[in-house]
Amino acid sequence: MSKPNELPYEITHMVRDTCVCMHVQRAARALARRFDDALRPLDLTNGQFSLLMSLNRPEPANIGAVASLLAMDRTTLTANLKPLERRGLVEVTVDPADKRSRRLMLTAQGRRLLVKALPIWKKTHSEIGKLVGNDNLDQLRADLTALS
Repeated sequence: MSKPNELPYEITHMVRDTCVCMHVQRAARALARRFDDALRPLDLTNGQFSLLMSLNRPEPANIGAVASLLAMDRTTLTANLKPLERRGLVEVTVDPADKRSRRLMLTAQGRRLLVKALPIWKKTHSEIGKLVGNDNLDQLRADLTALS
């Protein structure tokens, strides 16, 4: 009979082989490294690229909308904005309608960097599509959206 605090090694294998969370985390880290490597010549990370791209809109965005889109809390978003702001890629201003709120917008320099980054992103994304199969990639996106 097994003891209450005993955890057989086989359980470790079962969790390793079946845990959706672990598999998604591993895949996310591998994808992040691939995009980080590709974007490194522009001194951008994949997260910075996504953040800059989320600001490519006709009107300045509020922090809450961007945080929601990127599934980040506001504190993390604010911390991630600071280096982009220091580089002159993003401008953070007071919201004229609510002085407690901030608006985020790309600067001209930020837009120029995104223009340079987009072909790199497209190439890397295409390589991933070839690995996974584009039809599978569409299904993967749908499945991941369902999880979030």
